[in-house]
Amino acid sequence: MPHFREQEFFGGAIKGIVPQGWIDSSTLREVPDHQELFLSPKTLSTLIIEINQRVSEEESQSTLSTLNHQFSGPDSTDKAAVIYHLHDLCDEGDTMQILTPPQRVDVPKIPGSAPSGAASVKAYRSAVSFTTPKKEDPSVFATVQCHSLLVRLEAQETDLLVFFNVPREEFEKEGDEAGWNGEVSAAEGTVGALIEKLEICDWGLFV
Repeated sequence: MPHFREQEFFGGAIKGIVPQGWIDSSTLREVPDHQELFLSPKTLSTLIIEINQRVSEEESQSTLSTLNHQFSGPDSTDKAAVIYHLHDLCDEGDTMQILTPPQRVDVPKIPGSAPSGAASVKAYRSAVSFTTPKKEDPSVFATVQCHSLLVRLEAQETDLLVFFNVPREEFEKEGDEAGWNGEVSAAEGTVGALIEKLEICDWGLFV
């Protein structure tokens, strides 16, 4: 299980954690305004915190139809939104496999700070695997496992996303299955810690 440090995102408007020793990518290169990107100092894994326009029900259900997948129940639209955002990460030719379907979780530090009259906050964690054919040899594939958290802020028309991406190739080259399993565990642990620690300090960020 990784050690964590407290971290401010988007100029302190959001607070959370990142794994100890991880590098803020904005100190190395330009990062889009709606995104925070952190890099592992030892592997090719990345942690992304992203603010996006809230996905509509129509967009979500359209994505599910494309993937021949369905969710049922009162939160089916929110679960579909998770898959929409994950599928949006795919490039042409990529395939996506759902490893852990979206599961509702509580983010304890966010609802209590929400503005008066704001709709309830819903959050979902999940995991998928992306497979990409290599340009130099399309018969060879690269695999990335992505562990995610989606926090839906209905009143702000915003989807707050966390992606922890773990490329498998570097571990395969070394025959390091234990290293791969450890990195996947770190991804799971980081998303779990963010569920507990993620906090919105300035709701004006979404205006």
